[in-house]
Amino acid sequence: MALIIPDVLEESCATRQALERLASKWRVLIVYALLAGPQRHAELRRRVAGITQKVLTETLRDMQSDGLVLRRVLKEDPPQHVEYSLTALGKTLQEPLAAICAWALESADRRQPGAAG
Repeated sequence: MALIIPDVLEESCATRQALERLASKWRVLIVYALLAGPQRHAELRRRVAGITQKVLTETLRDMQSDGLVLRRVLKEDPPQHVEYSLTALGKTLQEPLAAICAWALESADRRQPGAAG
């Protein structure tokens, strides 16, 4: 069976919409961090170097809305304790991310001298 490649240039394409959601600088890094298991906000902030508290909170909220992250309240009383984990859908990103990591390692040696990045 031939692989059908969608027209990702079309705004209505589901693949394009998924790529746009994942293209955020922080989303993929958060998914990668959560592949290690459930973590609290402060742990994620330490692991994802450079992210601000506000951006982490907003990104986690958006990822919840997209069905990628589950937010679980561990303790209601102040200070509230909340844990984040990947949903079953979020965990399906492990294989594509592993492929991207492998590609990055393989292609790092093939960069042309003087190329930006």
